[in-house]
Amino acid sequence: MNNAINLLLVEDSIEDITLIMDVFEDEKIAANVKVARDGEEAMSILTSDENIDLILLDLNLPKKDGREVLSEIKNIPKLKSIPVVILTTSEAEEDILRSYQLQASCYVTKPINLDQFVRIVKSIDVFWFSAVRFPPKQ
Repeated sequence: MNNAINLLLVEDSIEDITLIMDVFEDEKIAANVKVARDGEEAMSILTSDENIDLILLDLNLPKKDGREVLSEIKNIPKLKSIPVVILTTSEAEEDILRSYQLQASCYVTKPINLDQFVRIVKSIDVFWFSAVRFPPKQ
C-alpha cells in the first residue's frame, strides 16, 4: 500500500484487535498496521520505527498502561508530534481529562454494542485516514 497510513494499534484484547483488523480489511482501509499487546512493546516499536503516522492507544494495558505510554510519547521529541487516539473502555472523567492534559489528539470510548464499535472504527478511517494531514517526519 503506497499511500497507506502507518498505524500502531496498542491493544491487549485479542477480540478488539481482530474486530479492528476485520473492519480495516472489509472497508479496504489503507493502513499498514503494527500491533503492540502491552505498553512496553508499544514503546519498543515507537522508539525503533520512525514510520508511525498514527497511534490507536488503549489505556488499560499490561506491563505499562496507556497513560504512561502517552506521557512517554509526548516527552520524546521525535514522537511527540504523532497523533494519539485514545480508544478505550474507560468513561472515567479523570481518564478523559488526564489524556487531554497529556496531549492526546482525541478520546473515544469503545462502545459495548458491536455495530457501534464498527461504526467508530469506520469513523476513524473517514476522519484520520481521509481528512487529516499528518505532520512531517522529524
